[in-house]
Amino acid sequence: MSILPADLTTLAQRVIAANRDAGRMIALAESCTGGLVTAALTEVPGSSAVLDRGFVTYSNQAKHQMLSVSNDIIDAFGAVSIACAWAMAQGALKHSSADVAVAITGIAGPDGGSDMKPVGTVVFARAVRGSDELVAEEKLIEGEDRAGIRHQAALVALELLLP
Repeated sequence: MSILPADLTTLAQRVIAANRDAGRMIALAESCTGGLVTAALTEVPGSSAVLDRGFVTYSNQAKHQMLSVSNDIIDAFGAVSIACAWAMAQGALKHSSADVAVAITGIAGPDGGSDMKPVGTVVFARAVRGSDELVAEEKLIEGEDRAGIRHQAALVALELLLP
């Protein structure tokens, strides 16, 4: 039995199995999800064979200190931006032994949104060690409350971890 929703744990099981089969270690850099993706992965027995670590970098200071995200990026583009998410994913690789890292940053609400970045704006990035491929996207998760936004964001992040 899990304390997390079944769709999260089922997808986490797929992520662990697929990455184990691919011989990949993974890391997470989470902001608005607050460790939810890492928690889903650790619900899976044997996840330690795949999950290297998870960084919960909720504040801008934590993003800078733990993931080496440049303050210039945060000042110029904001914490909820493709530039920041990409830097978070790169930082998770730099500060781990992982082969692939996924970063999530966003506005879960109910406060904090703006016309340019409304509540439900979530940005994802995936970085693969030794690759210059840029995988990053901004999504607007509408019609959900804070818990729903975080849940949907966690699902997207898990999908990005599939090989």
